Amino acid sequence: MGTEDYIYDMKIEPDELDLEWLDQPKLMVKYSAKLAEAKERRDLMKEEVDLIKAELDRDIREDPEKFELQKITETAVMNCILTQDDYKDAQEQLRRANYDVNVLQGVVSAVEQRKAALENMVRLLGQNYFAGPAIPRDLQEEMLLKQKDSNKKVKMKRRT
Repeated sequence: MGTEDYIYDMKIEPDELDLEWLDQPKLMVKYSAKLAEAKERRDLMKEEVDLIKAELDRDIREDPEKFELQKITETAVMNCILTQDDYKDAQEQLRRANYDVNVLQGVVSAVEQRKAALENMVRLLGQNYFAGPAIPRDLQEEMLLKQKDSNKKVKMKRRT
């Protein structure tokens, strides 16, 4: 899933707040599940790295000449492990798995922010924030018109 997909899911239609609220739990479940899957992949990759490291450690100690080691020390064995392609590949896959977890943690956080935004938009809606613009009243004009109307109703008596 690309960043555009995540961004699309975070959009809110202000005119469809009811539908947006119905989608909110689905988004949380969707991305929480994806995060859990990514964490599982990362944990499996950690185990794979540890397994490869242990196997390489054993192989190096059993046949140091095969790995061009003159002397077996902890530092020499560890440095030799770090240079092996299998170990480097597994480490790269672990880095990618960690990246996926970090991205999905950000997306789950964004879904939580979306919920807060929806709550605030509903509050604003209750305060008629989204209502059309009101024409400001000119109270002086209204008072003058009212006086003129009341003056018309009063009949003046002429003195004779």
